[in-house]
Amino acid sequence: MSNNDKNETELKRLRAVDRAIADLRRGLSVVVTGEDEASLILSTEMAYDTELETLAARSGATPVLALTAHRANVLHIQPTGDDTIRLVIEEWMDAPLMRALADATHDLDQPFRGPFTRIKEGLPPTVPAAIKLTKLARLLPSVLAAPLSIDQIDHICEAHDLVRVNLEDILAFEDSAALQLKTVASAKVPLQAAENTTFHAFRPADGGIEHLAIVVGDPNRREPVLARLHSECFTGDLIGSLKCDCGEQLRGALKALQEEGGGVLLYLAQEGRGIGLINKLRAYKLQAQGFDTIDANERLGFDADERVFRPAAEMLKLLGFKKTRLMTNNPEKVEGLERHGITVTERVSHKFPSNTHNELYLATKKKRSGHYL
Repeated sequence: MSNNDKNETELKRLRAVDRAIADLRRGLSVVVTGEDEASLILSTEMAYDTELETLAARSGATPVLALTAHRANVLHIQPTGDDTIRLVIEEWMDAPLMRALADATHDLDQPFRGPFTRIKEGLPPTVPAAIKLTKLARLLPSVLAAPLSIDQIDHICEAHDLVRVNLEDILAFEDSAALQLKTVASAKVPLQAAENTTFHAFRPADGGIEHLAIVVGDPNRREPVLARLHSECFTGDLIGSLKCDCGEQLRGALKALQEEGGGVLLYLAQEGRGIGLINKLRAYKLQAQGFDTIDANERLGFDADERVFRPAAEMLKLLGFKKTRLMTNNPEKVEGLERHGITVTERVSHKFPSNTHNELYLATKKKRSGHYL
């Protein structure tokens, strides 16, 4: 296969995942295929009684409710040894209840639920892949899944105009998209903290949200560049939320790059440690109920941190940087860059005083995430 053919195949795979993401966010079903099995899936967050009936009718099978092990643990459902837990949908479980089971912000409203019947064996690989797809869609990590036979797939997809996507493409999506990043725009943008600044926008080949590189001055590509990986934070960066230290870190990093005489800040489209703005707001509601930032994410069914660092590494490479002095308190950022081919010659401390609203947040990052604070 030629390089052009390989690139075209890769783009088709990326587009299939991106289309599946878009349809899930619209409340539509998609088909996830594996080597010898398939599932018709629907985001639990977007499921109403009509959609449930349609799911069962199209598949000809009884759907199951799938949750992550983190979320199942919160609901006092015993583990099965898998990261995905499937539940039998009982007669008393209607669509509003299932949406509430996926959303931890309803736990105090409906404290007495169950008992639930676990399906302990024979987890189809398409089901955890489908949950990964909901995470990519920035939806709650839970799906309603109905099994399909291989000979059903073509008919169902054509008859109902459904997107089909392979589980391997879902699992490889973040890496594949990062490897296909391209610079689509560059412009001089003078900032209060650094007037000689150039913005570079990087777009993944699937057409998803752009990442930005903010280059201060003209750093020497032959020397380790002072760099900061900054995940976008609408609440902290833009409107001054006191619940985190993101705004201070952003502005402090730009000031440090100016004082250094040059450097790069990567502004990454990974809101809320990769769970998205809406889910971050849900986590904030849980924090108001007394849960720390890690417990809040896990109660919603996510990992403590869903970010990936390959996009940052690829952006640095495209800018001509192979070594960095990394401004961070997070050891995972150092490991993440080095795993993807960027040498971190030094970790530069980057911390700011706490306030009454983010004391617990910073203490949790230090105690439970190993941040150097």
